[in-house]
Amino acid sequence: MLAACSWPDEPDGFQVPAVDASEALPGGATTVGLTPFASFDKLVANYPEQDKPHFFAGRALAHQPWVKAPTATDARDGLGPIYNARACLACHIRGGKSVMPDNDQTPLFGPLVRMSRVVDSEAVPVSKGVIPDPVYGDQLQTQSIALMHQLRKQTPLEIAAEGAVPPEAYAYVKWLQQSFQYPDGSEMALRKPQLDLRYAAYGDFAADTRFSLRNAPAIHGMGLLELIPQADLAALADPDDVNKDGISGRQNMAWNARSQQLEPGRFGLKANRPTMDMIVGSAFANDIGISNPLFPDQPCSPLQPVCLAQTNGNNDAGFELPDDLLQLVIDFSRNMAVPERRNLDDADVSAGRTLFYQTGCQLCHQPDYITSDSPDYPHLAGQHIWPYTDLLLHDMGPGLADGRPDFDASGSEWRTAPLWGAGLFGQVNGAGHYLHDGRARSVEEAILWHGGEAAAAQGRFIHLSASERQALIKFVESL
Repeated sequence: MLAACSWPDEPDGFQVPAVDASEALPGGATTVGLTPFASFDKLVANYPEQDKPHFFAGRALAHQPWVKAPTATDARDGLGPIYNARACLACHIRGGKSVMPDNDQTPLFGPLVRMSRVVDSEAVPVSKGVIPDPVYGDQLQTQSIALMHQLRKQTPLEIAAEGAVPPEAYAYVKWLQQSFQYPDGSEMALRKPQLDLRYAAYGDFAADTRFSLRNAPAIHGMGLLELIPQADLAALADPDDVNKDGISGRQNMAWNARSQQLEPGRFGLKANRPTMDMIVGSAFANDIGISNPLFPDQPCSPLQPVCLAQTNGNNDAGFELPDDLLQLVIDFSRNMAVPERRNLDDADVSAGRTLFYQTGCQLCHQPDYITSDSPDYPHLAGQHIWPYTDLLLHDMGPGLADGRPDFDASGSEWRTAPLWGAGLFGQVNGAGHYLHDGRARSVEEAILWHGGEAAAAQGRFIHLSASERQALIKFVESL
């Protein structure tokens, strides 16, 4: 059982700003309603009418499954040879999170496993940010184009023995249960994952390879996040905690394949991607096995010769997904809308808003910004948005650490997750899980796992009365 630490009862002194009318529309003029159902893949409300075919063409590409090469469908072939899903929205159903299995008998699909080695004597490649496992790379691919895998008739080891290309392994999660006790004596059930990799088909993992379970995040509002002025994010960074508030957020520096340089990261669970182009291009390459101008390699490592021998779907330029089609999916992802707020007039939600600020949650979950000018995307520019994130790295303590550095991010640092739409995750597609590995089944569980720089805010939360805690949770769920 985890017992709550003690915390002083003195007022915290955080200012609670007056309610702004714009809070009802967290995406500004881009905000959409919930009818006919909650979804994160709706088109932003102010999208130019003449450009809508462009958005829906990108949406179709994100929905439709890729197939094994070669086929007559040469614009859609080249799947794998090893991969995690056949389509972008197979994991991000309706733009939401992936579904985390609740038992150790269901293999992962949607959630995935990132890998890298922690070797002090080796320099990390500047364009990769990690040292991959020499055999399995930096992401575990749990699917393959082998017929016997598609039919689920053989394990990866049996497929490999017959000379076909096997998945790298199957991944399962065992949930370890524990209990948290509040100062008032009430208890809350918590869980944490224990990764179980079975049937590793290409031999042993390196002894120093670290593994990180990742739940695919919701992907709405990313075009707005992309337009938050870099100067605003840099101003929030305080790596040496100069202001002595206990929060030392900092920016990751990540590789941009278009500019061929390191730039401040703002996407990805460890802020390891600087732009929308990089986050979408890497997902095609790593998740679906589709080469593209930003990530031109197949997902097979040099020590997987059967995988490398498979026929690819490359065009004359050497890519399975040319830049113009990649751009369609990027722009689709850029223009997925943020839903409107709910229950703003509820007394508990109003009280919870006050408590959100008084407990210091806003020190990392920075409430609002004005998006910058954009000649390419003027409908996203100049919007007053409320994402509740600083997009910075914060040390979240040993309880959430995966021990896996990524560019400048340490093994215990994570990017602050945006909170807009947090109360809709379950409604969107049934995947009501929180935190990077999906361990938290509720907002409350997620708060209780906060440590490190967030320990002070978590301490203030647990010392609230039960009704106050529920009010704060209702506020977060209204965002």
